[in-house]
Amino acid sequence: MPGKKFSTQLNSTGETRLIQQYNQLKAKHPGALLLCRVGDFYEAFGEDARKLSEIAEIVLTKYANGNAAAVDMAGFPYHALDTYIPKLIKAGLRVAITNQPKEASQKGLIQRDVVELVTPGLSYHDQVLEKKQNNYLASLHFGPKLLGIAFLDVSTGEFVIAEGGQSYIEKLLQSFSPSEVIFNKAEKKAFQKAFQDEYHHYALEDWIYHFEYGYDQLNAHFKTNSLKGFGIANLKMGIIAAGAVLQYLNETKHEHLTHINSIARLEEEKYLWLDKFTIRNLELLRPQQEDGVSLIDILDQTVTPMGARMIRRWVILPLKELVPIQKRLDAVGVLVANGQLASHILASLKQIGDIERLISKVAAKRINPRELLALKKALAHTLPIQKLLKQSGHEQLTELGKQINTCDFILEKISKTLQPNPPILTNQGNLIQPGVHQELDELHRIVFEGKDYLQQLLEKARHETGISSLKIGYNKVFGFYLEVTNTHKEKVPNSWIRKQTMVNAERYITEELKGYEEKILFAQEKMYTLEYNIYYALIESTEAFVPHIQENAKILAQIDCYVSFATQA
Repeated sequence: MPGKKFSTQLNSTGETRLIQQYNQLKAKHPGALLLCRVGDFYEAFGEDARKLSEIAEIVLTKYANGNAAAVDMAGFPYHALDTYIPKLIKAGLRVAITNQPKEASQKGLIQRDVVELVTPGLSYHDQVLEKKQNNYLASLHFGPKLLGIAFLDVSTGEFVIAEGGQSYIEKLLQSFSPSEVIFNKAEKKAFQKAFQDEYHHYALEDWIYHFEYGYDQLNAHFKTNSLKGFGIANLKMGIIAAGAVLQYLNETKHEHLTHINSIARLEEEKYLWLDKFTIRNLELLRPQQEDGVSLIDILDQTVTPMGARMIRRWVILPLKELVPIQKRLDAVGVLVANGQLASHILASLKQIGDIERLISKVAAKRINPRELLALKKALAHTLPIQKLLKQSGHEQLTELGKQINTCDFILEKISKTLQPNPPILTNQGNLIQPGVHQELDELHRIVFEGKDYLQQLLEKARHETGISSLKIGYNKVFGFYLEVTNTHKEKVPNSWIRKQTMVNAERYITEELKGYEEKILFAQEKMYTLEYNIYYALIESTEAFVPHIQENAKILAQIDCYVSFATQA
């Protein structure tokens, strides 16, 4: 396959150095399917190749160099990663992804390392996540008397813990429906006895599951000296489970976690906890008949993904206390009585998108330019909602309006920095608006106005040689070239350097053309670097607003649910 760099040197076991490196990386991440970046492809070898071939329906081939024994191989182009990752994750696999440094040595083996480990319970990939559902990782700890449990949705930053008897923990697992469960490998028999193969699961080392370690992990993450402020200090089994979550994040290369800025206790007395039989028999989330309709299908008229996720939680976790129930009813009553208010709020809500997951991507340094522009759009459409709520005349809605942070500074900064229609990638140019950086503006002019210069150079060459059919082209092998048909090759000046002979034409380069090419390539590389630095600084500026935008997302989700109920009412 083109673009690949295979190492053909064999070790004492008859493996090529690439396969040896692959196996070494596999050993560091046991249980994960390893996708190794080789040139323009992601490759898997051996048993991983067979799994990849079967799940992703990719052709299985053989890889062998020289005297090396043939090894099963399967792969796909690097740009198709988002197509294949969801298939592997939904099959319950953990997927380790390696990089390939730009500074790869031409002589020795390229030094690769795992830069991301995607698991069923830890993912930011839109193709893996369900828009209307949270994607929880659950951590379970079997204590002497009580079980501890923690739930984290890394795509939103929600982090909660609880502890109790097995019956209560089972109901929590049914309600939160985690995509993956982690536990102490020393408790594997207890886990299998309780849950069999009901959940995708992964066992961690025994040393992680100790109270002091978990307590220290949580304090270090939240930069606190005590957990009393979170109201969880007395939940020892829950703290052990939550500490294991942070360790798992570290093991899976999740380094940017500022959006996980709080942890809350699940208060057993506040909710009616439903077992799986009740959830199923009442058809709360899915119908029992193929052509049936569930309760959530009827109730959910939300227009934002955050609202859809919240209304799902409300259905699964019914309130028991009268005061919060009455507050919900009162807010819905106002919107039923004032249809115009509900209609205007709904119009803006439809423009918000998934602001909750977008701001998590900012914190994780995984947001692309178009997503950042979508975040700006969401912030802009939050402003009229805030105004409508504050003018509603209803105490609860007015208070929610006051709690919304308009984030004016970052809204304006994104608007003035990013182009109105930026590319998805940061190395394609046309990312930053004119006037943001003087040197960048000059580089833009050199790179994007080059067509005029090339046309002038072509007209000059045509005039000097008398070759009217002369053309300028470009390829990755030798850059810009002048193409001359065989009819006119006798007119080519001696100063031109022939680079390629074709059936009907020949291709040449000139000193002037190469000089221009070097200038363009240098300007282009510097432009990409400058644009990336400006964009990264913009992400860091936005990161300061993570807590404010997370709070906005919760309020908008709540309002979306109220409007949905009012619509149905």
